[in-house]
Amino acid sequence: MSLVTAALLGLLGLFLLMFLGMPISLAMFVVGFLGLLAVASPAAAFSVLTGDLWNQFSSYSMSVIPLYILMGEIIFRTGVNENLFRAAARWVGHLRGGLAATVVLASAGFAAICGSNSATAASMGTMALPELRKFKYDQALSTGTVAAGGTLGVIIPPSTVLLVIALQTEQSIRHLFVASVIPGIMLTLLFLGIVLYLCGRNPSLGPAGPRATWGERLASLPLVLPTLLLFAFVLGGLFLGWFTPTESGAFGAFGAMILALALGRLNPKNLSEALLGTVRSSTMVITLIVGAMVFGRFLAITRLPYEVAAWAASLPLPPVFILAGILLIYLAGGCLMDALGFLIISIPIFYPALIQLGYDPVWLAVVLCIVTSAGAITPPVGVTVYVVKGLMPDVPLMSIFKGASFFLLGYAALLLLLVAFPQLVTFAVR
Repeated sequence: MSLVTAALLGLLGLFLLMFLGMPISLAMFVVGFLGLLAVASPAAAFSVLTGDLWNQFSSYSMSVIPLYILMGEIIFRTGVNENLFRAAARWVGHLRGGLAATVVLASAGFAAICGSNSATAASMGTMALPELRKFKYDQALSTGTVAAGGTLGVIIPPSTVLLVIALQTEQSIRHLFVASVIPGIMLTLLFLGIVLYLCGRNPSLGPAGPRATWGERLASLPLVLPTLLLFAFVLGGLFLGWFTPTESGAFGAFGAMILALALGRLNPKNLSEALLGTVRSSTMVITLIVGAMVFGRFLAITRLPYEVAAWAASLPLPPVFILAGILLIYLAGGCLMDALGFLIISIPIFYPALIQLGYDPVWLAVVLCIVTSAGAITPPVGVTVYVVKGLMPDVPLMSIFKGASFFLLGYAALLLLLVAFPQLVTFAVR
């Protein structure tokens, strides 16, 4: 049996285990370890466990994951994000579809201090969905906007997905965070355009809300100032090189605690919830990375990534067509399984091929993050859609998917712009 055949059998076994309900991280670990036993030797397989696995767990760069997650958990559990929603509502709530636009703006603001799409969707949904229902917004549009707004949490830095990509591809976390700022802003503007266009064309989807006075609008600005200062300090310091990503995460978690204390929102109950949430989320992400490391070692020995790269380079097609085909595979994978899990499985296979075709590593990482984020609102496994469904159990699941599907046009437009003008990503790190 050839090594490539062994790799393909390993991939088949991986998807079979996941279909049977085994967690993705454990499935990758089991298949990777058994694959190493089969194609290499017991000594090589156990060397990965005793050497590479320890190096991965003890890596200093891994400590950045729980720190950024803790910052977002504290902000989420203490309700600091309510100020973002109130301020945005005073500025755009009077427009047709203004409250839905408020959700997009507030989600973008919350994403700037929280790297989780599910936390962003849950946080915004808790506050916004009752208001949207009160003003008789179309249920598909309102729930879909919350679900789509939640996906901004993994594009606008800090982003858990970008952290995972940086660790898997051995890139600078700082470079990826800097490079994702402009695409995150662009996607926010595209989402706003979609909401305002839909409601402008059909006012019954999102009627206008009450108009705030200029005094009320200006008075709302101090509500968001602490959050903006936290974002500016944590990520601004990282961008300017004042401190490392791990130090940035530590300052962010500490700053979030100080901010919550200053606003009188931090108590033992929500602090313990934030800590428990951090442990759960960090464990999930880190075990995914470890499982991917073992599985990636197996694929490297079989040389499947190099064979795929050589095959892609030999195709008589422009590289952009090959890129489009691989991105379609990512979208399909995101439809069939958890998008982050599919990203981690597929990076060892497709990333070397795209680098071989000449694509910039930073640009490619941001594009893969965007495609992964789109998978969070595609059926049947759209994680933010299920978060919204949990908040609104009376709304049919397909209605939420229908509302979220409008925003896939924003993703498509953003990807086309980034392919046409890669400098939108790369200029910040050159």
